[in-house]
Amino acid sequence: MRCWPGAQGQPLRRAFARAVRAVLVCCLAALVQPAFAQVPPTEIAQLKLERTEDGVLLTANVKFELPQVIDDVLAKGIPMFFVAEAVLFRDRWYWYDKEVAVTARHMRLSFQPLTRRWRLVVSPNPIGNSGLALGQTFDTREEAMAAVQHISHWKIAEAGDVDPEARYNVDFRFRLDVSQLPRPFQIGAVGHADWNIAALRNQRLTLESAK
Repeated sequence: MRCWPGAQGQPLRRAFARAVRAVLVCCLAALVQPAFAQVPPTEIAQLKLERTEDGVLLTANVKFELPQVIDDVLAKGIPMFFVAEAVLFRDRWYWYDKEVAVTARHMRLSFQPLTRRWRLVVSPNPIGNSGLALGQTFDTREEAMAAVQHISHWKIAEAGDVDPEARYNVDFRFRLDVSQLPRPFQIGAVGHADWNIAALRNQRLTLESAK
């Protein structure tokens, strides 16, 4: 390494020291910033199961915040896809619990830049990117997100699927489905915590009477 002797080298040494300190500060900021900018984890704040004459009904509230990167993508008119899944299991003491019913709720949330309105499409099957599906429109982002996060009296199993003498439990999952995003976004989402919106909760189905 070249040295800077005497008084002539002092300005160079000071400049070099300042550059090193600047690099160290940038590295430290990169390490510390994620801890402060971390998005709160997704949480299933409420999960209620009911046995009725029509079947098993599920009501849930899912709490999560959309990271800035997802808000930016939505603002460009690119939709986001969410999936809620419920699996009803029958208890078996001698083996793994038996899967009795599987139900899915697919949601496509999109922002329409021209009208400044939000649109939510809900379907039991994957929706895709077609703009032909029917759905609800909302004036604000808050209203649209509330519709995504709250599920009310969703039928996850028929009455005939449930034996009154047996015991059951339900796995409820909620997630952002990045597999339906355009390919560049799928690649960019890999390994990034901002795109990891997912939660799972298991709950016992009680033996309450039909209403």
